[in-house]
Amino acid sequence: MLILHKKLKALTLSEMLVVLLLTIIVVGLAFSILGLVQKQMFGIRDNYEKRTTDNLLRHGLWVDFNSHSQIEFSQKNSSILVGDELRGKLYGFYEGYITRDLDTFYTDLKVGKLYFRGEEVAEGTIDALELSNGEKEDDKKIFVFKKNTAEDFMN
Repeated sequence: MLILHKKLKALTLSEMLVVLLLTIIVVGLAFSILGLVQKQMFGIRDNYEKRTTDNLLRHGLWVDFNSHSQIEFSQKNSSILVGDELRGKLYGFYEGYITRDLDTFYTDLKVGKLYFRGEEVAEGTIDALELSNGEKEDDKKIFVFKKNTAEDFMN
C-alpha cells in the first residue's frame, strides 16, 4: 500500500500571528471610536436636557404671568407669588434650582432684574422679570413680562 503525503495549503504560525495582531488593532480602534461617539452623545443629551428645562421654566413663567394679575417678589424669601394665596403659584429661587409649587427646575439661572411699569424695582409688585446665569453679554437669559390690564392700574 502506497501512502502519498500531500501537502495541505495553510497559514503558517507567523502568518496567523500577523492576522491576529491586525485584528486586535482594528477592534481596539473600533472600541476607542465607540467611546468617543458615546461621550459626544452624552454631551448632546445633557445639553438638550438643560435647554428643555429652561424652556419649560420660561413657558411656565409666561403662562403664570399672563394668567394672573398680581405678581409679588419677596427679596427676603427670594420668591415670587403669582396670583393670591388661595389660587396662585409660588416660585422659589435657590442655588442650583428653582421651584414652582411641587415642580423643580434644575438650572443655574438666578433672578437678575425686576421691573414694574418699565422701572427697575428691588421687590414688591412686578410685571417683568429677567433671569440670567451671569453678567456677560453672551450668558443665558430669560425675560418674561406681562401686559398690564386696567386692574393693575386701579391700585
